[in-house]
Amino acid sequence: MPRLNGAQIIIRHLERQGIRIVAGIPGGANLPLYDALAASTSIRHVLARHEQGAGFIAQGMARSSGQTAVCFATSGPGATNILTALADAYLDSVPLVCITGQVPSSLLGTDAFQEVDTYGMSMPITKHNYLVRCAADLLHILPKAFQLAGSGRPGPVLIDVPKDVQTEVVEFESWPEPGPVPAHQADDPEAIRAAAAMINEAARPMLYLGGGVIHAGAAVEARQLAEQGRIPTVMTLMGLGILPSDHPLSLGMLGMHASRATNLAMEECDLLIAAGVRFDDRATGRINAFCPRAKVIHVDIDASEIGKLRSVDAGITGDARQAFAALLPHVHQRDCHQWNSRIQQLQRDYPRFQAQDFAKGRPFALIRRVAELVGPEAFISTDVGKHQMWVAQAYPFIDSRQLLTSGGLGTMGFGLPAAIGAALAFPERPVVCFSGDGSLQMNIQELATAVEQQVNIKIVVLNNQSLGLVRQQQRLFYEQHYFASSYRIAIDFAAIARGFGMQAYDLAGAQDQDTLLQQALQQPGPCLINVPIDIEEEVYPMVPPGAANTTMIGDEYAQN
Repeated sequence: MPRLNGAQIIIRHLERQGIRIVAGIPGGANLPLYDALAASTSIRHVLARHEQGAGFIAQGMARSSGQTAVCFATSGPGATNILTALADAYLDSVPLVCITGQVPSSLLGTDAFQEVDTYGMSMPITKHNYLVRCAADLLHILPKAFQLAGSGRPGPVLIDVPKDVQTEVVEFESWPEPGPVPAHQADDPEAIRAAAAMINEAARPMLYLGGGVIHAGAAVEARQLAEQGRIPTVMTLMGLGILPSDHPLSLGMLGMHASRATNLAMEECDLLIAAGVRFDDRATGRINAFCPRAKVIHVDIDASEIGKLRSVDAGITGDARQAFAALLPHVHQRDCHQWNSRIQQLQRDYPRFQAQDFAKGRPFALIRRVAELVGPEAFISTDVGKHQMWVAQAYPFIDSRQLLTSGGLGTMGFGLPAAIGAALAFPERPVVCFSGDGSLQMNIQELATAVEQQVNIKIVVLNNQSLGLVRQQQRLFYEQHYFASSYRIAIDFAAIARGFGMQAYDLAGAQDQDTLLQQALQQPGPCLINVPIDIEEEVYPMVPPGAANTTMIGDEYAQN
């Protein structure tokens, strides 16, 4: 009969759950948990330099693998620091279990040292959370937490464990089974038939795919549906890679920084088949002007999303993979020649790229060259800013889960620790983190974690010495009143990386930048590459905030 304390129960359950890597930082309130972790022979601990970094390292593991990942933090500032990573995971539906230490139960509510209401603060930004009252409760809370994190619409679950609960010894008869991910319920046959009939009758259908399709592992079925019905397909930022970027039916990303042809084509569609999307404003623009003449089919695992922002003509609540598989036998094979010809004409009228976009020294040229050098197996992590949108526009994604980026919360500082997480989960695959000078400074301390773990990541810093997207909006919408968006000092990121013990290269002033880039990307282990970017390089096209997607501005606007 097992006789263990609460901390030992947690670690043993994580082992039984199949967890092999945990990122975190110890503190007074979770030291019993770390004492138990020290005795584990199967769990590797990754000591982050900031709790937010620990949360994003766990996200990198979860996003790249599709499996629930785990992170630890102590009470007070440890818990508050990790909340940003939990909020980010909540908005992007990433399965995490976060275990925080808390002051002893007798001190709860007394404003004790490093006490905050972690349970209360985390309620709006987690799928579920727990404040554990006794060690015995952990035997049902832990498996339930993993079940909740990975089932339905995935998300983060927080378990707050007071220090006395971690040290409380309990005796129990047997271990609970690891938390299962329950099978999804079958889709409504009537809804499937109604949706298929709408697809077969549509003259100008459009597939609109988001991160939920990736979470469901439904990329293959989505591609089959697109090809069977010859349906042009757009993807959200979180859905990039569902269709390869060079697929003839792929129109790439829609929304604020999509190509003009893509947004104009959506204006003309008569049926929108949306799956795993939230109708987010960055994708739809002004919602009442989005696909105004289109009927809508919405497929989502979360029933509350269907009809929330856009009324639907057919709603399918369920797993996207099952929904697509159910639809396929009922969707006719056809040419859609007239509709596809119209889209091709729009693409000729408004090409996605211009030849000058790939001139030496410009962002698109750098991004495409990196893609050539690292190969199709690479994971691509980004921070948030201009570089994120340039990567979304130009990188040739070929697979789901290839892109790791912060979509819903748009968290600067995400890219580096997320890349570390992906490299920990897949040590045999290359990982590239595209960052900006502003974003990198948000969690630059995790360079030490990358070196300590010797992860195979390459950090490409597109350095324009500014908060680029902030400055671009000041240029376009605030009469060029540039304030607090440009940095006054030029930081030597290569020197800083070397100070952390990392290989580093600076392309500024290099006579042969391409040779230096190749050399840097071929280095084993972590490496940083600083790339100077003109501060006037902007992200175009762009839909102004609050405008319809057809109201796009481009280079010609900035030149006036």
